Amino acid sequence: MARIDAFLKLGLAQGCSDVHLAVGVPPMLRMNGDLLPIKFRALSDTELETYIHEILTKAQRERLAAGHDLDFSYVAEAGGRFRVNVFRKISGVGAVLRHIPGDVPSLEKLDVPPVLASFCDYHQGMVLVTGATGTGKSTTLAAMINHLNERRNLNIISLEDPIEFVHPSKRCQVIQREVGTHVKSFADGVRSAMREDPDVILVGELRDADTIMMAMTAAETGHLVLGTLHTTGAVKTIDRIIDALPGELREQTKAFLSASLKAVVTQVLVKTPDGRGRRAILEILVNNRAIAKLISADQTHQIPSQLQTGKEQGMQLLDQALLDSIAAKQIDPNDAIRFANDKKKFQRYVTDTDLVPTLALGGGTET
Repeated sequence: MARIDAFLKLGLAQGCSDVHLAVGVPPMLRMNGDLLPIKFRALSDTELETYIHEILTKAQRERLAAGHDLDFSYVAEAGGRFRVNVFRKISGVGAVLRHIPGDVPSLEKLDVPPVLASFCDYHQGMVLVTGATGTGKSTTLAAMINHLNERRNLNIISLEDPIEFVHPSKRCQVIQREVGTHVKSFADGVRSAMREDPDVILVGELRDADTIMMAMTAAETGHLVLGTLHTTGAVKTIDRIIDALPGELREQTKAFLSASLKAVVTQVLVKTPDGRGRRAILEILVNNRAIAKLISADQTHQIPSQLQTGKEQGMQLLDQALLDSIAAKQIDPNDAIRFANDKKKFQRYVTDTDLVPTLALGGGTET
């Protein structure tokens, strides 16, 4: 058994989401959003590199030696599947291992708004799940794939870096391909997928212009495309896509978003009142005629007002979702204000007096 498995076993027993290994400090566990050290000695460069090398293939060792970061999946002998990132920094090698639950979650278990299930009914177009790293985007997408897998007869092609949740084929045929292992890049994967009779294409990350353009083409030509972006709001997501492509494609991109973008879901993870868990809070945009017109007219700054008035269609602003969850005693208001856009609205809910001076200044969104 690889020695690193002992840290992973401890992390699983504690219910952590991530295990952090770095030179000069003991191993650390991400517990409900907080990074906490375990009772162990500080790791030396040589010691940690030896631990990491035990779980790498020969090709991965060569890539790491050549200065490349590594992203891959690892199944510990003691049980548990992990998404691993290995990197080098000023003090030596480092690694972050994120636990991937064995069971694919359902949308019902995640307790997300019912409108997310309706997004799975689209036959073509693009649905984006966005948010900062570690906010559960992959989990939400996995639940959407599982929803499709249990209810429709489709060919689903998933492109991931690396593969996280493993989907057994139920009513659907689910083909999972890993970037760097099965395909060279996300863009190449989408290009290949379009020749493989897909109904649904999941793009793990729209990380560059080529991938965005290929995903747009797939969405325009009769496929449902699910994807992620590291953006922190519906408006920022739309602006990021427009700005990511060459200027001469700006009008074409706006036309695509107006017609083929179906929904944007932005999520954050907020601590529960007891501090023992976290809950996903979502901002939801459902594209309609009014929003499509704002995109075409370069007036995306007016979209929040549409989210505020689009409750009947399942839309909601992040601030309102946070306030509703505070009122329902589902989340800790002291944690919720970190994600709020208009922090003054949250001042009367805050119990941590150290936060009050910050709120009085009316600070913007913290990311």
